[in-house]
Amino acid sequence: MINNKQITIFEGQKIRRLWDDKKEKWYFSIIDIMTVLTEQPDFKKAQSYWTTLKSRLKQEGNESVTKCDKLKLQSADGKYYLTDTADVEIILRLIQSVPSPKAEPIKLWLARVGYERIQETVDPEKSINRGRMNWQRMGRSQKWIQQRMMGQEIRNKLTDYWKNNEVKEQDEYAILTNIIHQEWSDLSVKEHKKLKKLKTENLRDHMSDAELVFTALAELSTRQIAETMKTKGLEENKIPAVKGGRIAKNARLELEQKTGKKIISKENFLQFHKNGKKLIEK
Repeated sequence: MINNKQITIFEGQKIRRLWDDKKEKWYFSIIDIMTVLTEQPDFKKAQSYWTTLKSRLKQEGNESVTKCDKLKLQSADGKYYLTDTADVEIILRLIQSVPSPKAEPIKLWLARVGYERIQETVDPEKSINRGRMNWQRMGRSQKWIQQRMMGQEIRNKLTDYWKNNEVKEQDEYAILTNIIHQEWSDLSVKEHKKLKKLKTENLRDHMSDAELVFTALAELSTRQIAETMKTKGLEENKIPAVKGGRIAKNARLELEQKTGKKIISKENFLQFHKNGKKLIEK
């Protein structure tokens, strides 16, 4: 049902959200909204506040609570858990029950981010341009941005194939992605993130140009092999995942032998900048 997973930011606070293609609306993490409203950075305390508020609203017969949905969102440990979520309309109703100086600012923010996504469904180019501008603000080079966007397009075509061929989203996507990644890089996604000293950050946003290229080659090869084999379901798609990853691995090893340089880098994007000076992207 939901294939657009994103984190958005309100005054430096991460807000998890999911886009429902059928209903054409965002679903936001309620606990993340409560964290902002209560100005309580401690997740457990914010969660406790939401539990108490939810209980009170139920006792009062408030229908907003019954209209919340439990959807799988990625947690700080990288795993997906069922989390209370709600669309903009319900979130706005819940905000009315929380005495907070952040209430009005977050109402305006919700209206804005909801509108942006609706505009992007009408004109997808807006989403592409926004992503490009965000990377430019981060200081990424045009070369890196082109590689990142190319890789994302290849990734989207692969997940589209999975989606249309009986592979379940999230957990099974993650399993196949990890197989591909381990085959081409000799590291699991978790190990690669650990090497770069990343936690909840998106690994691809911290890859070098070369890492992006080989990731894209592995995923392109995987999709084309899967299409040829007409694989369906998780188990069958493990075969092209291994084969596609190995194609990229062989290319990586040959390049490393010719240049004497390793493709896998321990550097992350934060290490590309020191004292306001951009380092050379490897």
